[in-house]
Amino acid sequence: MRSRGKGVDKKSGRIFHSVILCLLLTWTMPLCVQAAAKGEDTLPPHLIQSVTQQELYEGMVALGMLQCPVLKVSDCEKAFENVKECVVRVNMGNAYGSGIVWEMTEESVIVATNRHVLDYWQETDSFLYFQQGHYMDAHIVGVSGKYDVGFLSVDNGQFTYDELEELRSIAMDQSVYEQLDSGDEMFCVGAGPGPEVGELLFHKAKLEERARYIEEFGTKMLYGYGFARTGMSGGGIFDGYGHLIGMVTGGTLQNEVAGVPLPAIVEAYQEIVCCQTE
Repeated sequence: MRSRGKGVDKKSGRIFHSVILCLLLTWTMPLCVQAAAKGEDTLPPHLIQSVTQQELYEGMVALGMLQCPVLKVSDCEKAFENVKECVVRVNMGNAYGSGIVWEMTEESVIVATNRHVLDYWQETDSFLYFQQGHYMDAHIVGVSGKYDVGFLSVDNGQFTYDELEELRSIAMDQSVYEQLDSGDEMFCVGAGPGPEVGELLFHKAKLEERARYIEEFGTKMLYGYGFARTGMSGGGIFDGYGHLIGMVTGGTLQNEVAGVPLPAIVEAYQEIVCCQTE
């Protein structure tokens, strides 16, 4: 299993190891109302306008119906049952990592992962495994030069519309992130070890700081106490309700975990993906 190396947090003397690879159903039925002339016995025509599966899917995307649900009461175990379908395995030959379904659009499914995971990506032998049982080709949209973040795109043509409607993208809310406090419950989700592509790891954790500067990463990271194991890089860090708050990136032998904070992922997405579609 490959390693990204080590770095020392000079303030604490602790060593960080990067945790990496080894429509709304709407069809419109317009009502045609005719004002019957006085004394006439007329009926309005019966008109039915149907829509295609593509239009149904695009409507569901526009209305946010394919986004992962969130809980009203914090419960990490129950939230995991919702978010696990948003986490994918990134397979790259003999190496692997994790990713999260960041956004679903009319043309593609966008998956976010760590930049250091994509260092191993080769389109000749790399693919994504979705929890719904799909093995899909993808291509790199771009990587951030500032954050340990990159994005892959899967062409929707590889799915049927029924399959697309079974996928879920992560739920995110930056206002929720800004309200996080030390001691809040959170949990990490990423690909499990070994050849079993469908296995996911789930580890509860406690938030210490939502933005602590960590020298190895050269930037502020979401920081807390929990487990982050090999292969989980690029997976999600979620609050107890199921909101994405960060991306699993590294951990220590002292059960510390560090992740790219949500605002950094959003910034990278806007710079890399959104700029390419404008």
